Amino acid sequence: ALDAGADAVYFGLGTFNMRARSGVNFKEEDLPEISRRCKEHGAKAYLALNAIMFEGEMADVEKVILAAKAYVDAVIVADWGVVGLCVKHSIPFHVSTQMSTSNSQAALFLASQGAERVVLARECSLSEVKKIHSVLEGKIELECFVHGAQCVAESGRCFMSHDIFGKSANRGECHQPCRRRFLVKAVDLYEDELGNPVHDSDTAFEVGPHTVMSAKDLCSLSFVDKLMDAGIASFKIEGRARNAEYVKTVTAAYREAVDAVIEGRYTPELIASLEESVDRVFHREFSKGLYFGRPGEDQFTDCQSSRSSYIKRHVGIVEDYFVKAGIVQVTI
Repeated sequence: ALDAGADAVYFGLGTFNMRARSGVNFKEEDLPEISRRCKEHGAKAYLALNAIMFEGEMADVEKVILAAKAYVDAVIVADWGVVGLCVKHSIPFHVSTQMSTSNSQAALFLASQGAERVVLARECSLSEVKKIHSVLEGKIELECFVHGAQCVAESGRCFMSHDIFGKSANRGECHQPCRRRFLVKAVDLYEDELGNPVHDSDTAFEVGPHTVMSAKDLCSLSFVDKLMDAGIASFKIEGRARNAEYVKTVTAAYREAVDAVIEGRYTPELIASLEESVDRVFHREFSKGLYFGRPGEDQFTDCQSSRSSYIKRHVGIVEDYFVKAGIVQVTI
């Protein structure tokens, strides 16, 4: 992300964030190195503490905040208890999209509580974003998602994974059952002449392919200029649990798009080129999200796997690299 020109990176630290399932989260001992790399690139470091918190956990959350305070520029929060801890310890905080802020009054209230930035609910249209910004008068910054996977619950609050697997999406453990095919079995298919339900265990309907809840990915490259004009201060790329190639490719595309708008060279040809570049890495079908209207059936995809224009094949494992000789040992 830094090599590709990101102005900021956000990351999880152990638990209490929406990256808990990745299994490769950062640890407290990584904080100095994260801070050093970000400062070296002139970028901000944002700690994600945006899970919901339960009773008995706040002492551990406070320890994380105290450990990170000297190394991060802000904390991303979605829980009022964490807001209170950030205020208590005078650490800047941004309000996560999980708080579903969708109007100017909510944003102004959050500003009055000390929030420096609010990530608006993904349900907000572009015209609504522009209206919200016009009311805020610089009292709080707006951040919006511009690229990546979208949840059927949009700004979160989904309990499907928790109900099926006991793994909460609101704790960063979502198993994404919404992306699957669904088979609906008719328990009470019809009634007999007396009005009693008749059970037919052999009757089932496949809801398919899997368009019901599998949302398309968001791609905003074709209207970056409109997003900037709406007063959005920060563009957020959803890169949770993606590999380095994905992060670098997508970040570089939006870095180029933003710079092109500023420099007056944001053209249809450039947009097409940038869209082609992000098409090369993992993605589902692309859409413009909800920026230009409320969701309809066109917001959902019939493809569960990647639509990347490039297919990668596993050919070997890099076993060793000899620096002085410049030789790589690969097991084919």
